[in-house]
Amino acid sequence: MLTYEECRLCPRQCGVNRSQGQRGYCAAPAAAVVSKTMIHRWEEPALAGAGGSGAIFFGGCTLGCVYCQNNAISHKLTGIKMESAQLRQTMEELIAHGAENIDLVTPTQFLPTIIPALKPKLSVPVIYNCGGYERTETLRQLNGLVDIYLPDLKYADSDLARRLSGAADYFAVATEAIREMVRQTGSPQWDGDRLIRGTIIRHLILPGQVENSLKVLDWIGENFAPGEVLVSLMRQYTPMEATADMTPLNRRITEEEYDSVLSWMYLNDLEGFTQEADAADAAFIPDF
Repeated sequence: MLTYEECRLCPRQCGVNRSQGQRGYCAAPAAAVVSKTMIHRWEEPALAGAGGSGAIFFGGCTLGCVYCQNNAISHKLTGIKMESAQLRQTMEELIAHGAENIDLVTPTQFLPTIIPALKPKLSVPVIYNCGGYERTETLRQLNGLVDIYLPDLKYADSDLARRLSGAADYFAVATEAIREMVRQTGSPQWDGDRLIRGTIIRHLILPGQVENSLKVLDWIGENFAPGEVLVSLMRQYTPMEATADMTPLNRRITEEEYDSVLSWMYLNDLEGFTQEADAADAAFIPDF
């Protein structure tokens, strides 16, 4: 059973008693902080479908990515507190408005509140949309409740993970977590053009870090059979205020960088999704 007491939900395992007001790395309280709910039409087409995803954005994060596009909520705890019953009602309202699925965005730090809200099973698939930095022991508590895992695999380079996200152990932790996700979901299952079960691994190409991206794709290709997972290769990196003085993070990726990584994706026989260049626009960041 997952609990806020002696919190060990994420790999940082702070061990603080959040039920008594103590705060760990994520600084989250013992109630879910919901920053925004919306019909989100900008997820991968297989997820958004005609009706859009029913996105629930949670405040805070267990990572500390300096370039985060959702930093208005991920680096803060902006939003309203919800207990399980209110969260369940929010999910049902999104479904009533036509949501194709329920998209839980950065949910890890609030799982003791979220899990009861997922029971009984919802009428649409549940997406677990996370940064990839997850404990397998925590993920096992989601078996049967989550239909689609949508993790990032940000880094194969440990020094890069330490400098940019404060998590030198990111690659070892995230790859073990992704194996558990795939174990739970199996290969992708479809209802027409809509994904209803499976794992999509997202990778955001960072400016000046092509070698990191190639190593990430190599790992996916070496560890999963063709079609066993889907890959979403993202070129939407957008410089944020926090990276204004951080070369090369203060620029977008180049066409050459994107083409190099895209070619490597195909050489690894990986299937999935790509992005157009105009995805790198702050206009696509939700208004928090």
